[in-house]
Amino acid sequence: MRVLMFGWEFPPFSSGGLGTHCYELTKVLSGKGVNITFVMPNTGNDIKHNFIRILKASKKKIVQIAAKLAPYITSLETRVLPEKGDSKAVYGMDFFQQVERYTKLAVEAVREEECDVIHCHDWMTFLAGIRASREKNKPLIVTLHSTEFDRTGSLSPNPSVTYIEWLGLTQADKVITVSNYMKNQIMERYGIDGEKIKVIYNGINANNCSGEKINFGTNEKIVLFLGRLTVQKGPDYFIHAAKKVLEKEKNVRFVVVGDGYMLPQLINQSIELGIGNKIHFTGYAESVDEFYRMADVYVMPSVSEPFGIVALEALARETPVIISKQSGVSEVLNHCLKVDFWDVNELANKIIGALKYAPLRTEMVKNGKKEIGFLSWERVAEETMDEYLKLINQ
Repeated sequence: MRVLMFGWEFPPFSSGGLGTHCYELTKVLSGKGVNITFVMPNTGNDIKHNFIRILKASKKKIVQIAAKLAPYITSLETRVLPEKGDSKAVYGMDFFQQVERYTKLAVEAVREEECDVIHCHDWMTFLAGIRASREKNKPLIVTLHSTEFDRTGSLSPNPSVTYIEWLGLTQADKVITVSNYMKNQIMERYGIDGEKIKVIYNGINANNCSGEKINFGTNEKIVLFLGRLTVQKGPDYFIHAAKKVLEKEKNVRFVVVGDGYMLPQLINQSIELGIGNKIHFTGYAESVDEFYRMADVYVMPSVSEPFGIVALEALARETPVIISKQSGVSEVLNHCLKVDFWDVNELANKIIGALKYAPLRTEMVKNGKKEIGFLSWERVAEETMDEYLKLINQ
């Protein structure tokens, strides 16, 4: 089987769950004898304007296209502020020109590449996948890891992006989503037939998550937020909940790991709430393992989270989790605490409960680790291969 795959990030050019998914999926698929050509942008300084680099490995070839694009950029991160003070965020025209340029170069780079099926991940690859599918007359399958509505918290979804998402979903022969939460969104917002959508939950490589708990260097309890500092991830709700926790429990420290356009706002927010000395902002961290292992509880207060691999990563490192009900991972985890992202009072209560009762934390971890044992990347690859074969043989 030969698969032409268009992705948006792949280690080391990776900053989120999509990169983890693509890496683990292609690793297992290639191990099963699937020949993969993986096409992705390269934003590194060592790549020239019209450069196309091809890296080969066993059963896998990576084609890197020069592009000045980032995987999780949203209309909230490319702000244009008119003189009159209208702060509505919009994508710059150069951004869409870069997407079109990447599409053109990507399709040209694989024009002679033979394949049985084409697989695209998220909207920035959809146009390339559609064009390649038409040129090669091969079936197209798309995986939607996140929509423009998720990334912007539904505050200001860009119509140009939602159109491309709709186009990819309608043109695809099959759609994969990472949760029923995402499937329902696609059906409601884009009018896609549910029969066309296959839910394949993300996985976790638990073998890479070993290690004992470590001390932060203080006797304080540690509450962890780890993720991009964007409206989608709900870090502002985390800060408000921290304020309420500290009103009742003083021996607690909150650690925020990640970077994003909301960082200055969150720092100012913590100062205004009078808890700046109790919140530690680390910025972007190349390695996050130690943060999971030093935390007493991990909180994922996402406004809209298609899945949430970080919750699995925390549990795998024996850290109990509190997760948003507005997440896909809440469908597969039962031994955790769940809360509506907007309910900061309840979130604070759950944080206090998890910190005060050690037996609760122990049971959450013990049973949670049993649950994630069924969420392997081997399963993800097998279910994805089944969808490939259905398309190829139809």
